[in-house]
Amino acid sequence: MTQDLKYGTSDGQPRTFVRSVKLAGSLCFFLGDFACRGLLRLFGVKRPAGCVVLYYHAVPADEQAAFARQMDTLLRLAVPVSINAHFPLDPEKRHIAVTFDDAFENVVDHAVPELCRRNIPAAIFVVTGVLGENATWWPEGSRERTARISTARQLQQLPADFITLGAHTHTHPMLTHINPEEAQQELRESRERLAQLLGRDVTAFSFPFGAYNQDLVAYCREAGYQRVFTTMPENAFVSADEFVTGRVKADPSDWRLEFYLKCVGAYRWLPWALHLKNKARANRWLGKATFPAKPEAVIASSTSASTKM
Repeated sequence: MTQDLKYGTSDGQPRTFVRSVKLAGSLCFFLGDFACRGLLRLFGVKRPAGCVVLYYHAVPADEQAAFARQMDTLLRLAVPVSINAHFPLDPEKRHIAVTFDDAFENVVDHAVPELCRRNIPAAIFVVTGVLGENATWWPEGSRERTARISTARQLQQLPADFITLGAHTHTHPMLTHINPEEAQQELRESRERLAQLLGRDVTAFSFPFGAYNQDLVAYCREAGYQRVFTTMPENAFVSADEFVTGRVKADPSDWRLEFYLKCVGAYRWLPWALHLKNKARANRWLGKATFPAKPEAVIASSTSASTKM
């Protein structure tokens, strides 16, 4: 997988304990948020519209049925929207967008048919330099490492009215660990090659490993992207001029309550928790005991984490 630097684990699968802690925290956040929304409605205050953007990686054959059930749940909870959604969104409804990183062939074979049956739009982010090959950035022993990336022909045959294709670099490096010139080349080349392959413009980009900083955001603007996607579980599509868009990691093996809470935006407390954890760790090292007001450091601190999947 592209490692979620902020919320991933070293073995490629979320550990049960870590998942349980996140689930408990998200349930508490959901209950508090539900109460807050009730109070706001009581006083006639409307909260702005938003959207949860889910991101998957692989959907193997033995997980297709589980993925289909998740899409049924999604339809019961929210209105599915494209990553190219038009504004303004309806503030009275939930909205969810579905995305996939790496463009695995099993996504084309098993996820896309389920999406099309339900009229759910989605986006797939493509690593243009490894089409038809294996995803060697995944760890040894993971199923994804031996799963094939879609071929150019498979991508060309996807229904353009349902599936938006975006760039995911040319070779899948961790962009924060290479020099600026190489990073800019990765951003430009992936966009240009994918546009040439599809015969249409490519305007969306997803950061490999979830690793980014403000310089890379600027390079994405210069490369011509109109929206970039991270692995920060934040409310998305909150304004028409939004450029950096957060997403929530999803997997067909998610527990039902876990997936429900992800869909309703209850995992968006995690960036703050990680920020406080990183700050506390730094303070112990420095012998200090202060906390800043907001989690801006999450971006930079997370990109210096271990590169294991």
